[in-house]
Amino acid sequence: MVTISLPSDQRARFRKCLRRAGRREIGGILMGEQVAPDHFRIVDFSVDATTGTAAHFVRSPHHHTEALEAFFQKTGSDFSRFNYLGEWHSHPSFPVRPSREDMTSMQSLVDGERDIDFSALMIVRLRCLLLLEASAYMFIRHRVPGHVALTT
Repeated sequence: MVTISLPSDQRARFRKCLRRAGRREIGGILMGEQVAPDHFRIVDFSVDATTGTAAHFVRSPHHHTEALEAFFQKTGSDFSRFNYLGEWHSHPSFPVRPSREDMTSMQSLVDGERDIDFSALMIVRLRCLLLLEASAYMFIRHRVPGHVALTT
């Protein structure tokens, strides 16, 4: 099973972004470090805080491409260790489970022509303004998506 670690500094940053967004969905890309086979750690994430509505989010590729390029520069372009890990968005008014549209979109991403073999999807929300609730799923080319263990 794939495991993704979400360190406390990244959790705090998610909480801050979610508080600021309120009832609007927001999201971006996840940038990670492979720390062992099938174990990744979230090192950074981008945030598109402007395009979401109360029930829908579609990220703007331009902003996130710049964030990914800056991440690669910061990590010395060590792609075998530090790389794009996946996508994230919030469900402020819904459970942290992917919608049918989320599933279709992510499967199209890995089965498409963009040379992405796998991509995680993390869905987050804030409960009682303090508690970060999150779940993650892994999408692998030509495979059924699977749940990911999230650790701190």
